[in-house]
Amino acid sequence: MAEREVPIEDWWPPLSIEGKHAILADLRAPLTDGVRAEIVELVGRAAPEKLDDREIEFIRTQIEFVD
Repeated sequence: MAEREVPIEDWWPPLSIEGKHAILADLRAPLTDGVRAEIVELVGRAAPEKLDDREIEFIRTQIEFVD
């Protein structure tokens, strides 16, 4: 499988809380135009249309529950 042009490691950490919530609402859904625009703004390259399995797993590892 080819690597993504824009690795999730580059855009997930600085993505806004609103953007993260939009993605977390349905990890398998296409990314919204607003989220894609934010990714482009963050990294200066085209954003993916939807997440692949590796990206979904990356996000799951980044979620930490806080008491």
